[in-house]
Amino acid sequence: MAESNPNTSTASNPASGPMERELVITRVFDAPRELVFRAWTDPKHMAQWWGPKNFTNRVEQMDVRPGGAWRIIMCAPDGNEFPAQGVYREIVPPDRLAFSNLAVDKDGNVIIDGFTTVTFTDHNGKTKLTLETRGVAKVAYAANYLKGMEAGWTQSLERLAESLAAGQSA
Repeated sequence: MAESNPNTSTASNPASGPMERELVITRVFDAPRELVFRAWTDPKHMAQWWGPKNFTNRVEQMDVRPGGAWRIIMCAPDGNEFPAQGVYREIVPPDRLAFSNLAVDKDGNVIIDGFTTVTFTDHNGKTKLTLETRGVAKVAYAANYLKGMEAGWTQSLERLAESLAAGQSA
């Protein structure tokens, strides 16, 4: 079972809700860090756990190297699609990943500009994962997505724990 400790902070515009959000989540996974790191860097494994509960994913691109691009289409149960993409800025196996994290609309316009850093620390044979992410809404309606950022990341990490426990990332 994974342990979780989310810490959040939000910058808000009272008229429109949060336009910028920062989030830190720390979680311990019952798996070695090499395996947890691989679950973040292998497209087959990312497709199994990325995104909120009951979503499926199409990993369209995953060039895991500094300057390499990634693109994932999250598919909601109702058929709506939510593209996300970015560029890897730092990769230090099995310790750290840093990447831009952009939510885009169907035309490829950035609606949330974000950046995410994930660190993986050995924790008595388990892995302590610390996720630090921020997002800035670029259009007014994206502020609602920022409100759900903590729930979305928490559900993704729960799905990652389930995937690791089931051996899908082995």
